[in-house]
Amino acid sequence: MYILFISLAIFSSVLLVLVVLAQNSKGGGLSSQFGGSGASNLIGVKKTGDLLERLTWGFAIAIMVFSLATNFTTPNTGTTDEILEKAKEQQGAGVDLKKTEQPITPAQTK
Repeated sequence: MYILFISLAIFSSVLLVLVVLAQNSKGGGLSSQFGGSGASNLIGVKKTGDLLERLTWGFAIAIMVFSLATNFTTPNTGTTDEILEKAKEQQGAGVDLKKTEQPITPAQTK
């Protein structure tokens, strides 16, 4: 299930990139590729812009949903208690300053 959600998120991301690239930053977008304003009246500029905008929002929401779904279906390698115990062991394995050797003082020369 985890791999399915990751795959769907990647697929949605690629489609989102394609939809965003199909849009024009100045509002012409996909409709201007069909010959300018004359052809845009035939295919409908407003409908093309609305479709691309809805697809953009849809893919963005899908990516967020798949991200949350992967969080809930992530395979667990250990419980939280095990992870906390390992952290305490690693923290306790530090250097004990009371048991360390004192630095050697240089020998005095006569």
